[in-house]
Amino acid sequence: MSKLSHIDEKGEARMVDVSEKSVTARRAVAEGFIAMKPETLQLVETGEAKKGDVIGAARIAGIMAAKRTHELIPLCHPLAITKATIDFTLSQSPPGIHVKAEVKVSGQTGVEMEALTAVSVACLTLYDMLKAADKAMTIGDIRLTEKDGGKSGAYRASEPSEGN
Repeated sequence: MSKLSHIDEKGEARMVDVSEKSVTARRAVAEGFIAMKPETLQLVETGEAKKGDVIGAARIAGIMAAKRTHELIPLCHPLAITKATIDFTLSQSPPGIHVKAEVKVSGQTGVEMEALTAVSVACLTLYDMLKAADKAMTIGDIRLTEKDGGKSGAYRASEPSEGN
Protein backbone atom coordinates (compact mmCIF):
# COMPACT_ATOMS: atom_id res chain seq x y z
CA MET A 1 0.00 0.00 0.00
CA SER A 2 1.37 3.43 -0.87
CA LYS A 3 2.01 6.02 1.80
CA LEU A 4 -0.98 8.24 2.57
CA SER A 5 -0.18 11.81 1.54
CA HIS A 6 -2.35 13.43 4.23
CA ILE A 7 -0.50 11.76 7.12
CA ASP A 8 2.96 12.96 8.18
CA GLU A 9 5.79 10.87 9.64
CA LYS A 10 4.30 11.32 13.13
CA GLY A 11 0.93 9.97 11.98
CA GLU A 12 -0.72 13.39 12.16
CA ALA A 13 -3.09 14.81 9.57
CA ARG A 14 -1.69 17.54 7.32
CA MET A 15 -2.61 19.42 4.18
CA VAL A 16 -0.40 18.26 1.33
CA ASP A 17 2.12 20.84 0.08
CA VAL A 18 1.41 21.23 -3.64
CA SER A 19 3.57 24.33 -4.13
CA GLU A 20 6.21 22.42 -6.13
CA LYS A 21 3.66 20.71 -8.42
CA SER A 22 3.17 21.94 -11.97
CA VAL A 23 -0.02 23.69 -12.95
CA THR A 24 -1.81 21.39 -15.37
CA ALA A 25 -5.31 21.00 -16.77
CA ARG A 26 -7.18 18.61 -14.52
CA ARG A 27 -10.62 17.05 -14.86
CA ALA A 28 -12.73 14.65 -12.82
CA VAL A 29 -16.10 12.99 -13.39
CA ALA A 30 -18.17 11.37 -10.66
CA GLU A 31 -21.57 9.73 -10.59
CA GLY A 32 -24.24 8.56 -8.19
CA PHE A 33 -27.82 7.35 -8.12
CA ILE A 34 -30.87 8.19 -6.03
CA ALA A 35 -33.45 5.41 -6.07
CA MET A 36 -37.10 6.25 -5.52
CA LYS A 37 -40.63 4.99 -5.99
CA PRO A 38 -41.99 5.21 -9.55
CA GLU A 39 -44.63 7.68 -8.31
CA THR A 40 -41.90 9.97 -6.96
CA LEU A 41 -40.01 9.85 -10.24
CA GLN A 42 -43.26 10.77 -12.00
CA LEU A 43 -43.47 13.93 -9.87
CA VAL A 44 -40.04 14.93 -11.20
CA GLU A 45 -40.96 14.08 -14.80
CA THR A 46 -44.20 16.06 -14.72
CA GLY A 47 -42.80 18.98 -12.68
CA GLU A 48 -45.45 18.45 -10.00
CA ALA A 49 -43.16 18.15 -6.96
CA LYS A 50 -44.41 20.40 -4.16
CA LYS A 51 -41.07 22.20 -3.82
CA GLY A 52 -40.83 23.09 -7.52
CA ASP A 53 -37.98 22.45 -9.97
CA VAL A 54 -36.10 19.73 -8.12
CA ILE A 55 -33.58 19.16 -10.93
CA GLY A 56 -32.78 22.87 -11.20
CA ALA A 57 -32.28 23.19 -7.45
CA ALA A 58 -30.10 20.07 -7.33
CA ARG A 59 -27.99 21.32 -10.25
CA ILE A 60 -27.26 24.65 -8.53
CA ALA A 61 -26.58 22.88 -5.20
CA GLY A 62 -24.12 20.50 -6.85
CA ILE A 63 -22.24 23.31 -8.58
CA MET A 64 -22.09 25.30 -5.35
CA ALA A 65 -20.83 22.23 -3.49
CA ALA A 66 -18.02 21.69 -6.00
CA LYS A 67 -16.91 25.29 -5.47
CA ARG A 68 -17.00 24.94 -1.67
CA THR A 69 -15.53 21.47 -1.23
CA HIS A 70 -12.52 22.84 0.64
CA GLU A 71 -14.93 24.20 3.29
CA LEU A 72 -16.49 20.74 3.79
CA ILE A 73 -13.56 18.33 3.49
CA PRO A 74 -10.90 19.39 6.01
CA LEU A 75 -7.67 18.82 4.04
CA CYS A 76 -8.82 19.82 0.54
CA HIS A 77 -7.19 22.81 -1.12
CA PRO A 78 -9.33 25.76 -2.23
CA LEU A 79 -9.40 25.69 -6.03
CA ALA A 80 -10.31 28.17 -8.74
CA ILE A 81 -12.63 25.80 -10.59
CA THR A 82 -12.98 26.57 -14.30
CA LYS A 83 -15.96 24.28 -15.01
CA ALA A 84 -18.59 22.45 -12.99
CA THR A 85 -21.55 20.74 -14.63
CA ILE A 86 -24.18 18.44 -13.17
CA ASP A 87 -26.27 16.23 -15.44
CA PHE A 88 -29.33 14.18 -14.52
CA THR A 89 -30.72 11.12 -16.28
CA LEU A 90 -34.10 9.83 -15.21
CA SER A 91 -34.34 6.04 -15.03
CA GLN A 92 -37.51 3.97 -15.14
CA SER A 93 -35.78 0.70 -14.26
CA PRO A 94 -34.71 0.95 -11.57
CA PRO A 95 -36.76 4.06 -10.82
CA GLY A 96 -34.56 6.98 -9.84
CA ILE A 97 -32.16 9.61 -11.06
CA HIS A 98 -28.58 9.10 -12.19
CA VAL A 99 -26.43 12.13 -11.30
CA LYS A 100 -23.14 12.92 -13.06
CA ALA A 101 -20.74 15.77 -12.29
CA GLU A 102 -17.78 17.02 -14.30
CA VAL A 103 -15.32 19.45 -12.76
CA LYS A 104 -12.27 21.10 -14.33
CA VAL A 105 -9.43 23.25 -13.07
CA SER A 106 -6.00 24.41 -14.17
CA GLY A 107 -4.05 23.89 -11.00
CA GLN A 108 -1.58 22.01 -8.88
CA THR A 109 -4.00 19.44 -7.49
CA GLY A 110 -6.91 17.43 -8.82
CA VAL A 111 -10.67 17.92 -8.60
CA GLU A 112 -11.79 14.40 -7.71
CA MET A 113 -13.18 15.50 -4.34
CA GLU A 114 -15.01 18.40 -5.96
CA ALA A 115 -16.75 16.08 -8.43
CA LEU A 116 -17.66 13.58 -5.69
CA THR A 117 -18.94 16.35 -3.42
CA ALA A 118 -21.01 17.82 -6.26
CA VAL A 119 -22.73 14.47 -6.88
CA SER A 120 -23.29 13.87 -3.17
CA VAL A 121 -24.87 17.27 -2.54
CA ALA A 122 -26.97 17.10 -5.72
CA CYS A 123 -28.36 13.75 -4.55
CA LEU A 124 -28.98 15.11 -1.05
CA THR A 125 -30.82 18.06 -2.56
CA LEU A 126 -33.01 15.75 -4.62
CA TYR A 127 -33.80 13.85 -1.42
CA ASP A 128 -34.66 17.07 0.40
CA MET A 129 -36.87 18.31 -2.41
CA LEU A 130 -38.75 15.00 -2.70
CA LYS A 131 -38.81 13.64 0.87
CA ALA A 132 -42.42 14.74 1.45
CA ALA A 133 -43.43 12.22 -1.22
CA ASP A 134 -40.90 9.45 -0.52
CA LYS A 135 -38.85 9.14 2.66
CA ALA A 136 -37.63 5.68 1.56
CA MET A 137 -35.38 7.03 -1.22
CA THR A 138 -31.81 5.76 -1.11
CA ILE A 139 -28.62 7.41 -2.32
CA GLY A 140 -25.79 5.22 -3.49
CA ASP A 141 -23.19 4.15 -5.99
CA ILE A 142 -21.30 7.44 -5.64
CA ARG A 143 -17.91 7.00 -7.26
CA LEU A 144 -15.19 8.59 -9.34
CA THR A 145 -15.53 7.44 -12.95
CA GLU A 146 -12.85 9.49 -14.73
CA LYS A 147 -9.84 11.60 -13.89
CA ASP A 148 -7.33 13.35 -16.16
CA GLY A 149 -4.27 15.48 -15.52
CA GLY A 150 -1.52 15.67 -12.99
CA LYS A 151 1.40 13.36 -12.35
CA SER A 152 -0.74 10.24 -11.93
CA GLY A 153 -2.33 10.75 -15.36
CA ALA A 154 -5.64 9.34 -16.55
CA TYR A 155 -8.00 7.04 -14.65
CA ARG A 156 -11.10 5.32 -15.99
CA ALA A 157 -13.27 3.25 -13.67
CA SER A 158 -14.45 -0.13 -14.76
CA GLU A 159 -18.18 -0.61 -15.19
CA PRO A 160 -19.88 -1.34 -11.86
CA SER A 161 -20.86 -4.94 -11.27
CA GLU A 162 -24.55 -5.87 -11.14
CA GLY A 163 -26.04 -4.74 -7.84
CA ASN A 164 -23.41 -2.05 -7.17
